[in-house]
Amino acid sequence: MPGIEKIKAPVAADLERYESFLRASLHSGHQLTQAMLDYIFETRGKGIRPLLVLLSAGMHNTASSLPEKSYLAAMLIEMVHTASLVHDDVIDEADMRRGQPSVNAKWHSKRSVIIGDYILAKSFSVGMQSRAYDVVAYITEGIGALCEGELIQSEQNDLLEMTREIYCDIIYKKTATLIGSSCGAGAMAVDAPQEVVAAMKQFGDNIGMAFQIKDDILDYSSSDKTGKPACGDLKEGKITLPLLLLLEKADDAKKESIKRHLRDAWQSAESLTYLSCMVEKEGWLERAAEVMNEYVAKARGLLKAFPESSYRDSLDELCLYIAERDK
Repeated sequence: MPGIEKIKAPVAADLERYESFLRASLHSGHQLTQAMLDYIFETRGKGIRPLLVLLSAGMHNTASSLPEKSYLAAMLIEMVHTASLVHDDVIDEADMRRGQPSVNAKWHSKRSVIIGDYILAKSFSVGMQSRAYDVVAYITEGIGALCEGELIQSEQNDLLEMTREIYCDIIYKKTATLIGSSCGAGAMAVDAPQEVVAAMKQFGDNIGMAFQIKDDILDYSSSDKTGKPACGDLKEGKITLPLLLLLEKADDAKKESIKRHLRDAWQSAESLTYLSCMVEKEGWLERAAEVMNEYVAKARGLLKAFPESSYRDSLDELCLYIAERDK
């Protein structure tokens, strides 16, 4: 599997400039607010979304260096994602995020909701002040889709119903659209033609679908690997692709048994074990991986339309990284 540092290499200096831009843009003179921001920044993940922005910008840039607009796009994308995770942990009453105490575990739900709102408000205030209205408008479109995806999933959790079409709609809105916007916004930030922005968005959409399917597969892994509780989706009654594939092939009696155990999974270790073992032993994790790899192949195919460069190579390697990661 390609290492993340190798993938970052073409934009290593830009990532440092981006980090400085982010810290300068989102700061507060209020001690508690700054303490919460510092903790959120220090416990971020690998920064896949801002990396996609900068690699996409680099691949289409015609100037000697990336403009500040590309750092702004990266910040807006990452902070929309970050705020959504803070809010998700409140909704899910999650105590851990990436192996560390979640924001709501440290500061409780009320303050966590407020800091998530603060991050969104401050980020987009910076965006509007920069007059980068095209990038701000482009990224803002994804926020509504993200929220709608969460609502659709919540509704399906209550009904314990899921189809492939609904599942794909949920993960597109919850995950893929923002990753797609990362790639499109990177191209937009360096004034790439509209058709290039659209092509990069399509590339990112496919990466995003693969990314979420991989997350759904990793949910069945131990918390030692992922930093999240194992089978968290099952505990919340979520029907993700591995379980959905099982349900698609099950007869009516088996479907009812699965749904009965899914209703009890939040409180019954026995039901949780029953479901996870069935998915794993019958090979549905591997089948889900096959679906994921179809999206990866589509993304890599779309990249071939662009000239060879170190940026394109890194984007191609990032596709493989997303598919092969273990957390």
